[in-house]
Amino acid sequence: MTQTTAIGRRTALGMTLASGIAHRVRAQTPSEVKIAMLVPLSGPWARSGILEKLGGEMAIDDVNAAGGIKSMGGAKLRLMSFDTQDSAEKSKDSAQRMLSQEPDLVGGFGCWLSSFTLAVTEVTERAELPWLTLSYSDLITGRGYKYVFQTAPTADAQAKQLLPAIVDLAHKTTGKRPAKVALLADNTAANISFLKEVREHTLKDLGLSAVYDQMYTPPIADATTLVQPIRSARPDFCIMLSSNVPDDKLLLDKFAEFGLAGGKLPLIGGGGHIGAPELLKVTGADILQGLMAGLANWPGHDQDKLAQRFVERTKEPWFGHDSLFAYVHVLIFKEALERAGVADRHKVAQAIRELDMRNGPALFFPGHHLKFDDKGRRVDAVLAMIQWQNGKPVAIYPQEIAVASAIWPKMA
Repeated sequence: MTQTTAIGRRTALGMTLASGIAHRVRAQTPSEVKIAMLVPLSGPWARSGILEKLGGEMAIDDVNAAGGIKSMGGAKLRLMSFDTQDSAEKSKDSAQRMLSQEPDLVGGFGCWLSSFTLAVTEVTERAELPWLTLSYSDLITGRGYKYVFQTAPTADAQAKQLLPAIVDLAHKTTGKRPAKVALLADNTAANISFLKEVREHTLKDLGLSAVYDQMYTPPIADATTLVQPIRSARPDFCIMLSSNVPDDKLLLDKFAEFGLAGGKLPLIGGGGHIGAPELLKVTGADILQGLMAGLANWPGHDQDKLAQRFVERTKEPWFGHDSLFAYVHVLIFKEALERAGVADRHKVAQAIRELDMRNGPALFFPGHHLKFDDKGRRVDAVLAMIQWQNGKPVAIYPQEIAVASAIWPKMA
């Protein structure tokens, strides 16, 4: 071996090592960082997924227009959209395809319906992919997972807050306390969690009796047998927990047929779909008048300018629950990436665990606090309430986001 040859080989080896190091650096600080969104884009729950997609895409554009991830040299965010379709089994299959097709994902969010989220997070947890969700079921963050973060108050937490708020609202408005409630709900995971807390504790604590208690499997074809007994039971109000707009329509039309909609019987739904613009199109303002809903968040005055931009951009009539959550989920990933400084899912997850903010993305939640406990649940998460008034859902609770006073019909 000549000296020249040896030097040449050593030089080549050095260049190879340097190239490998440079490649690893580029892999950690790419020009583009991918996060996933896995939501229903087809089937009965598609409208909510589409609203999430609109909010998520707007947030991506806002982050990129403002300079991207500055700690990563201005790397741009890219949203990879996937469809859960219409069942938990299909959702899990979609999650597996998502991870196979996009191995460089640093995180993701979804899946709107708690039953879908429970299935999908089994897959994302094994992949150690940080996952943000607005889904409500307490089981989502009750399994000891380390990479799942729930930004909504859990269903059992909402149950503890909603009925006391409803009873207080009725008392303040009418001077009387309601005593009888009807419970009607589909058997999706969030509603099961909600009603477990209600049946075991909340009804007794408030001195309420359930004069009707019925669950059903969605989607439904006819709501007659579900709604007709409620008229005979004569409750003071009805908790109506469907989970998709088509079922909302069937139930509300039947309540109207029996003379119970439009503010006659206080109806309280749950979830962002109750505030979806699609509901107005398929039912009508007269039927929706007075309908309330407990839900995880709703834009307040702080988001007026953002709401205006969203409406101008999407041509949707308003900015609501589903779009708001997707928007802030993107901002949370942006914040975590800034802190991590690398496109590494484990470091991004750790950055999310360490968040304790009262500005930035925290401003999109009532209470303005963004922090997760050791289960992955957002600390200080509080219930919000909306009510349909004059053809539009408006925030009525808590006070810091309320834009209108609640309407409650006079009690007999």
